[in-house]
Formats: sequence, structure tokens, C-alpha cells
Amino acid sequence: MTPSGYLSERINMVYVISMSGKPLMPTTPRKARLLLKNGKAKCIRRTPFTIKLLYKTTEYTQPLTHGLDAGSGTVGSVVADDNGNVVYASEIFLRQDIKEKMDRRRDYRRTRRGRLRNRENKNNNRKNSKRKDRISPTVLSKINLHLKEVRFVQKLLPITSLIVEGAIFDPHALKNPEVLNHKWLYQKGTNFGYANTKAYVRHRDGYICHHCKGKSKDPHLHVHHIIFRRNNGSDEPENLITLCETCHNKLHDGKIKLKLEGKELGSSLAHATQMNCVRSQLMKRLDCEETYGYITSELRQFYGLPKEHYVDAAVIATRGLKPNFKTQEVLLKKCVADGDYRQTSGRHSEVRLTTRKISGFRKYDKVLYLGNEYLIRGRMSTGYAQLMDIYGKAQKLLPIPKFSKMTRLSARDTWIIQAKTIQSIA
Repeated sequence: MTPSGYLSERINMVYVISMSGKPLMPTTPRKARLLLKNGKAKCIRRTPFTIKLLYKTTEYTQPLTHGLDAGSGTVGSVVADDNGNVVYASEIFLRQDIKEKMDRRRDYRRTRRGRLRNRENKNNNRKNSKRKDRISPTVLSKINLHLKEVRFVQKLLPITSLIVEGAIFDPHALKNPEVLNHKWLYQKGTNFGYANTKAYVRHRDGYICHHCKGKSKDPHLHVHHIIFRRNNGSDEPENLITLCETCHNKLHDGKIKLKLEGKELGSSLAHATQMNCVRSQLMKRLDCEETYGYITSELRQFYGLPKEHYVDAAVIATRGLKPNFKTQEVLLKKCVADGDYRQTSGRHSEVRLTTRKISGFRKYDKVLYLGNEYLIRGRMSTGYAQLMDIYGKAQKLLPIPKFSKMTRLSARDTWIIQAKTIQSIA
């Protein structure tokens, strides 16, 4: 399929780069088609569709505002002019697997070192984790992805101003709302006056077994996890109860059961804490204005707009005007790992995994199959592939997709991009 054919079928707005590499104002598909047909421009990006002029022209532009709805899970990004016309919209799904992959890599490394040689234990050799102003890998990844989106938009459109919606959370108040009425509670947490959490839980339960209420006459009290730690149970008081040793042993032996609801590890405050770090770093690293969530929420509700990340970003970018979407597509971007860490399989790593191309295709390549765009999720050496959408959901297609019937649209990158049609917005 030629670029002009793809343009006529899918695109309603084309982004333009001058001959010198400077971003210009976007144009219509009709003008872009004529430029491509006459050899005055070339296609340099398929999604979003972008052309580069092959002749010198004036570089006059209009003021454009980039609105960024920062987040720890999903980021909204929109560009609008002074009249409220939206010319670019995207949503970025940030990576949430950094810690999991680092833990897995550490396990592989420790197993490998222990298997190959008797390595002496080294203590206090993690200088990187102790340096001043260190940012955790998870938060650093999310900060860098915000900055990457800002740089991407600046290369695509002539941005004159940037507005970022910052969010400030109080984790203590989210966990214990009473501190908002009694400020002195900030100095007194849940375990204030107790040696540790176990002492607090025993005192809370009145130093009596929660199950038998003291009928067993067992003086030894244990603190039990309602959701076991091996099942991702939390160590917070909400997941702990007091049991005597007799009942505790019976519970683990399966002789008795407790009908209680516990709390899993990983509370909702993790994203709030990360957003505090992301906001402060964005304010330091970007030359931008700052707005707040309550302003965005009020304007969105005033105009009767749906709650979407790109809609919030549109309200931010238009500076209070009702957004008028000139583009009919929102770009969905999902961040993925640059490569596959695991290179081998088997008990002794004797089987070499294929990470290079198979029949000209790699994992996460965007392909065209039966008129629809998909992403490659898995490959088979027999010439077949498993396809997925941008959300990672496998597409159960029959017959099984063959490489010979696919067209490779774009190679894998550190983020995968797919366009979605914007539903009608009142």
C-alpha cells in the first residue's frame, strides 16, 4: 500500500516538517496527497502520519499549547491552538513492571553466580542505591516517559507553551482522614506508643484470641496474617489479628477457618506517592506552567465532557475553552521493554531462544493482516504468529495468521503506537 493510499483511507490530519527539520502547522490529507504525488514531500512516519517537505518554504506558525495530564498509570497529551481547536491527542500507558523485571533479573543473576562458582558474599556494595537524591527505577521510568512524550510532541508540532497538571497527595491523610481535622495526629501514627505493629494489634484485640475468645486457656498469643504473606498479604494492621498458639496451629493445619477479609500487599497509596515524585521532577526539568486537577474537573463537568485522560488534557490545553477536536484519532502509546532479557531456556540454559527476526518479523512489530492493524505477540518457527491489540489482549483469529499473509508496517520500538477513532464528544 502506498503512503498516499494509506493517507486517503485512515488519516484526517497530517503533520508537516519543513526541509530544515522544523515542525510546521498540520495540513489536510488532500494537500498532503498532492505534495506526495508531485514529489514535493516524503512520508517519514506512518503513525501519526507525518510528511517532510522537499522544497524550501516559509516557516510561519501559529501559537500552540501542549496540555499534559500527568499520571502514574496513564498520561493524557493534547495540543490545541488559541481558539480551542485540538490538533493532536494521545494517551500513554506507563510501564508498571519495572520492579518485577528487576527482581526476576536479580534472581537469574544470583542463580547463575551460585551455579558457576562459589562466590564470596559481598556486603555494602550497592552504592547506587545509597547516593543522594536517588530516584527509584519505577519512578525514574515514569518521569522519563513523560519527558519523552514532551520531546515527541515538540518534534511534531511548533509548541509555544506547555501546561502540566500536577497532583499533590497526602498519603497520611488518605490513610487516616482524621488528621485533616486534628493536625496534631500527623505526629502520632497508628503505632504511636507501641513497640511495633504486633504490640498494637495485640492491644487492639484486647490481648485475647480472636477465634476462641480465651476458651483454649493458651497464654501464648500470636499475630496472624488473614491473607497469608505467600498470597501477597499485607503487613498492615488491617490484615492482622490476634490468635492463641492453639488456634493458630489449627488454622494452618486446616482444622479451622476464619471468615474475615484481609488486605493485600500494595495499597492504593503507591500511585499517590509516585505522583508526588513525578510532579516535583517535572516542575524542575520542564519550562512549563502548572494547573491542578480540581480546575480541570470543574471545566470538564461544566462542558459535559466524558472522563478520559485525553479529554482532561484537552481541557488543560485549551485554557478553559471548550475543546473542538479537529483530529478524529487519539494515539494510544504503550511502553514496552527494548528487548528480551531471557536469551536461553532449558535446565542448563542449553536451548538458545530466537530473538532475531523470523520470516522478517520480530515481537511487537506492527503488521497489517486482513485489512486490520495488529501487533505481533508471539512467533512460531513454522511460519505462524499470535497477534494482539495495543492493550496486550490476544486476538483469536481463525485461521491462525501466517507470516506470508501479513504486511510489516513498522518495526518494534520502546513504545508501540496504535490509532483509535475518537467517539463523538458532545
